[in-house]
Amino acid sequence: MTRSLLAIDTIYLEPAVEQAARGREILERFPGAARIPVPSHWNIPALHGNAGSVEDWLRIKRSTLVLGVKKGLAMRPNGRSAHFIAPSSSNGCAMACAYCYVPRRKGYANPITLFVNTDAIGRAIARHAAAQGPLPAPDQIDGGLWVYDTGENGDLSVDALACDSVRDLVGLFRTIPNAKGSFATKFVNRDLLAYDPQGKTRIRFSLMPERIAKVVDVRTSPMAERIAAIDDFVAAGYEVHVNFSPVILYEGWEADWRALFRALDAGIGPAARAQLRAEIIFLTHNAALHAVNLRWHPRAEELLWRPDIQESKRSEGGMENLRYRAGWKGRWLARFRALLAEELPACGVRYAF
Repeated sequence: MTRSLLAIDTIYLEPAVEQAARGREILERFPGAARIPVPSHWNIPALHGNAGSVEDWLRIKRSTLVLGVKKGLAMRPNGRSAHFIAPSSSNGCAMACAYCYVPRRKGYANPITLFVNTDAIGRAIARHAAAQGPLPAPDQIDGGLWVYDTGENGDLSVDALACDSVRDLVGLFRTIPNAKGSFATKFVNRDLLAYDPQGKTRIRFSLMPERIAKVVDVRTSPMAERIAAIDDFVAAGYEVHVNFSPVILYEGWEADWRALFRALDAGIGPAARAQLRAEIIFLTHNAALHAVNLRWHPRAEELLWRPDIQESKRSEGGMENLRYRAGWKGRWLARFRALLAEELPACGVRYAF
């Protein structure tokens, strides 16, 4: 699956891409791909309105790459998964999770955009970390270092199939004494085992019950493969945490999660277990995405769209989101945490949402 995830035959690129060493590197990796100049990585009419059949969605994700220059290099405070959200080195993904919140202005297929000015992104992170000084005290994010999320809008394990930006980011944090990088992934890319993180990059494998993942986690690595990779990534020098995400509620969810916790416990060794921490993130869905999904993957919506147990909430960006009803969600979250404590008592929860 690793190499078949991408079969790039079309590259949209901004004018400045070929002037950057990273841009030339990526173009050289896909010498047979058609190159289509565009004024902006956001302004690609051919990718708008691509919410048609699943076959077209997946073809676009597999075969199309967008190259651009990242304009904004500011760090955003976070306080949950990380202290700061770093400027993204990418946007979009080759995978097709039915609940993904990232699709926006490049149509809902939203293939990978890679930013070629990763050297500038790295310098911005290093400057920002230097200005922070030491972490004042241990907190729920980390025991001693500032944590920067480097993969908010994509999956860096997949990006690493197309360029060396992820290798460079892992190398960057080796050189920053008071900070570490962090990113979540649903894809096992064993090339990352050779990046020598030296404990300065946290990788978070997202996990959910396999029978549900087969419906909603389209084109991702199977759960057994993700769990089996944990020990190897710990041995390679990564800090490895897990994201129980998204938690989707349905008849029988407790039994399925109990089975997953047991599989995780059985699948990792003492070193991984000693440093394991978790994030718990309950599903947030979106009315616009629901409408699109009905056109290509209605089976997923049977799990994701549950107005009987969800309530609408307007996001800061003005979108209509659905979340599990507040009063009930608290009880369900408490039950989830109790299950985790029963099956994996050594696995601390860094945050739950």
